[in-house]
Amino acid sequence: MRHVPALGRAVPVLLVALLLGLAVLLRPVPAPAAAATARAALPRLLAPGTPPLYLDWSWLLPSRPVPYRPSTESACADGSDRCIEATIATMRRRLDALGRRCDHDAVFALAYLRVTEEVRRAVRAGAYADRRWINHQDAVFAQRYFRTYANWHEGHRDRVPRAWRIAFAAADDRSVSGLGDFVLSMNAHINRDMPFVLAGIGLTAPDGRSHKPDHDVFNRRLAALYVPVLREIAARFDPTADDLDAGPLDDAAAAALLQTWREVVWRNAEALSLARGPAERARVAARIETYAETQGVILRALLGSSGSAARDAWCAAHGRG
Repeated sequence: MRHVPALGRAVPVLLVALLLGLAVLLRPVPAPAAAATARAALPRLLAPGTPPLYLDWSWLLPSRPVPYRPSTESACADGSDRCIEATIATMRRRLDALGRRCDHDAVFALAYLRVTEEVRRAVRAGAYADRRWINHQDAVFAQRYFRTYANWHEGHRDRVPRAWRIAFAAADDRSVSGLGDFVLSMNAHINRDMPFVLAGIGLTAPDGRSHKPDHDVFNRRLAALYVPVLREIAARFDPTADDLDAGPLDDAAAAALLQTWREVVWRNAEALSLARGPAERARVAARIETYAETQGVILRALLGSSGSAARDAWCAAHGRG
């Protein structure tokens, strides 16, 4: 990534979002459970081959007991490895179409494709205890995004969550930087969509084991994607996408932000799953909507762009990859 003389806005932007996430997570954890989890997770905190200053702290937070419930989602119900292959093929076609016309939604299309390819690598490497659950989750998660994208662009705005309205509107009116498009869509898909996906497919295996370790294990891989994905976005769509860089501090802040978001996601999914009746579940859902929307409002304000002419000209020359 190219470095600028001052720290720029990258670290403040990431830290603001990080603090909002930490505010959700600051709740008491039973001391015996936390201590036992900490002892088991300590080797992971110091594992080699991780992003600079990366601390794998999510392993210190035990999951809440959630009863097993069969998935209510139909996409890739059998958890076949073929599902992720089909999703990646669809994502590549979508990226090609968006990139050819320099649509600002191409930024997230590229990022999401690279994340999904990394999920596939993790599955093939045996990183997950339950690969079928991950394949099912990946397909359901992608289908939710495809439906939301279609609803927005077909004019069904009332079916689009508020965090996504912020992200899609920013892409349509070309009012944020490439980094802005990336972060706004990541916020909407992670903070808003993912709790509902996880609650729908189930947080607990039939034998009573929590799926949280499989959720947490991807955090390290996701953090490692931050730099190469932004470089690729800069190379193809917006040369300023990786300019707001403070070196290892920036990368560590981004890793901590994504990890915090995903921990909040799990806790919100637990709250949805454990809600006692429709009224309580509606309150949890409203809280998720507000949290994701608040993150989106702040991030859009911090990552606004004065114009997209230079970015669009760059994309016209480089966007096909």
